[in-house]
Amino acid sequence: MADSEAGGAKPDSFIKKRKPSSDYALKKRVPHRNSHRKNDVYVTSKSTSQSQLALCEKLFDSGESEIFIYGLGSAVCPAINIALQLKEKYPRVYEVSVETSTVDIVDDLEPLVDQVDYETQTRQNSAVRIRVYRIQPETVKS
Repeated sequence: MADSEAGGAKPDSFIKKRKPSSDYALKKRVPHRNSHRKNDVYVTSKSTSQSQLALCEKLFDSGESEIFIYGLGSAVCPAINIALQLKEKYPRVYEVSVETSTVDIVDDLEPLVDQVDYETQTRQNSAVRIRVYRIQPETVKS
């Protein structure tokens, strides 16, 4: 067995990620979005829940039978909150279906000195995709 294996060397998954130092500036890339459809609502930590809720209601009023609410990172809770508010406000009209996932996000490390090269670092973040759909009249239970 090699010394690195027997000596307690950590596997690649345990190697500490490079963090920005005085040699690098961290530039966060915009996360990848699926194709933006008319019935997609992307919730961010900067958006207000009331405006997003109003947008969802407007989409349903315009004839959409379903909408998809997306949240990433700190916007997961507000996205869930919006879906639950819709369901609570219209209990016999809308139903929700939730999918959670973990997404890889790539950040750029831009050098501040000439001696180092451009690098990237990958981190993971929680994501949620919520399908809010109109219940068909025949499926509504009394």
